[in-house]
Amino acid sequence: MNEGRIRFSFTVWTKYYFIFRNMAARILLVDDEPNILTPIEFLMRQQGYDVDKAFDGKHALEKMAAFLPDVVILDVMMPEMDGFEVARNIRSNAAYDQTRILFLTAKGTDADKINGYNQGGEMYIIKPFDNSELVNMVNEMVEYG
Repeated sequence: MNEGRIRFSFTVWTKYYFIFRNMAARILLVDDEPNILTPIEFLMRQQGYDVDKAFDGKHALEKMAAFLPDVVILDVMMPEMDGFEVARNIRSNAAYDQTRILFLTAKGTDADKINGYNQGGEMYIIKPFDNSELVNMVNEMVEYG
């Protein structure tokens, strides 16, 4: 009698495990340069991620509510609202506590990096970058939150 319940429980658990395991993490790409966004979007989709993009900080914040990304890959130098301000806005909203921020930018001084971490970024990559480094960092952020 217990064998039937155990088999049923295992079957149900296995079914839901694979459903949740295969749910794609959401990545929001934010950069004002399409020649940067397009290859990163392709790279993230190859990894199985659900990807959306914004071309400036204002649109990124608008997309946050509807898309609810797990990770935001964020440029710093953008018109109207820079990436540091976007990060501050994300961090000031409790609804995005679990969202991770990765800065991907040409601003590479130590002061820039420190500022990025102080604004709520978990990781900081300087352009030009290695694709495998970006993929590994995003995978780590998704896996370990």
